[in-house]
Amino acid sequence: MRIVTERLIIDDIVEADKKDYFNNISHDKKVLETFVCRYAEKLEDLDFSSYVGRKDIFAVRKKISGELIGIMVVCDRTETSCEIGYGFGSTHWGKGYATEAARAFIRYCFDEWKLRKIYASFFTGNEASRRVMEKCGMTYDRFSEKELNYLGKDRDLTYYSISVG
Repeated sequence: MRIVTERLIIDDIVEADKKDYFNNISHDKKVLETFVCRYAEKLEDLDFSSYVGRKDIFAVRKKISGELIGIMVVCDRTETSCEIGYGFGSTHWGKGYATEAARAFIRYCFDEWKLRKIYASFFTGNEASRRVMEKCGMTYDRFSEKELNYLGKDRDLTYYSISVG
């Protein structure tokens, strides 16, 4: 898979992404608060081989530099629907990258995978993620109280979705 937008490329994660992934995802404590991921204190602690070659996690790169600044994740994919998720390094927040990537990824899911419904969730209270979903045309679907225990806390999730005809 390869999706190209104005500023980004979404494609497979490769071994050479390890340092960028560490810096922008697994070692960024701000990301840890908003996106479910395994924290790594040191680059050597990151078992990156488990990410390479997977068909449910994709790199989001800056088109010009090739730097991995975030990831797109596919969960619970069926013949007609899937859940997507996204995480971006906190130094890249507020620049429209998540919206640009999510819009393109949703379009890809509909056009290439022929899915009928895409949904996503966020930790209730994460207004930035809610705004990304709304900018992508997603609307409120449901609220799930204490659905996930993460970092020792029961987390409420809010789901948004988008469907085609």
